Amino acid sequence: MAESPPTTGELFKAKAITAEDLHAAVDAYMADPTTTLFMMGEGYGLDLAEAVRGHEPTRKVLASPDESATFKRTMVQTAIILARPVKR
Repeated sequence: MAESPPTTGELFKAKAITAEDLHAAVDAYMADPTTTLFMMGEGYGLDLAEAVRGHEPTRKVLASPDESATFKRTMVQTAIILARPVKR
C-alpha cells in the first residue's frame, strides 16, 4: 500500500514549510476562500479551498456568525496543517 503524502504540519516539522508559508496560506484563504492552488515551502502546492472544505469542524466555525474572526483564522490554520500538499 502506498504511503500517504505528508501533512502540512509534518512538512513544517521537517522544515520544508516555514511559519511564514503557513501564515501566508491562512491569509490567502481568508482573503479569497476560493483559492485553489497555493504554493509554499520547497515546491508544495495546496488547494486551500479543498483543505478547508474537507475539514468539517472548520466549515462549521466559518459558517457560524457567532464565532470571532480570530477563532475562524485559527480553524483555517488547523485545516491547512492537517491537509496534504502535493510536491510540484
